[in-house]
Amino acid sequence: MHLLSCKQLFILALVLSWSAMAIKTNANADPSKYPEFAQQNLPENVTPVFINVDELVELVKAGDKPMIIDVRTDEEFKEAHILGAMSAPLAEFKNFVKDIPRDRPVALY
Repeated sequence: MHLLSCKQLFILALVLSWSAMAIKTNANADPSKYPEFAQQNLPENVTPVFINVDELVELVKAGDKPMIIDVRTDEEFKEAHILGAMSAPLAEFKNFVKDIPRDRPVALY
């Protein structure tokens, strides 16, 4: 009988959680709730890299341990979120910036 290691179980749980999140639900996420953020510019020293869920899963499998941050409202976070994600709503995001690690990947959604 082959037993899964703790790391394999974690990755499996993470993948299953993300798969469950990919299923369409009646979430109340509405981009029109965030018009104040639509026209903001990033600082010159910040260059975002856009990835999809599959690429995020590969980061986790590779052991990069990305910090996953949900920037939706508290209500949306409570409704559904990626297991292990930290809630940092856009309206309050400036308060969380100092806590974002600089030594590992960070994924915002």
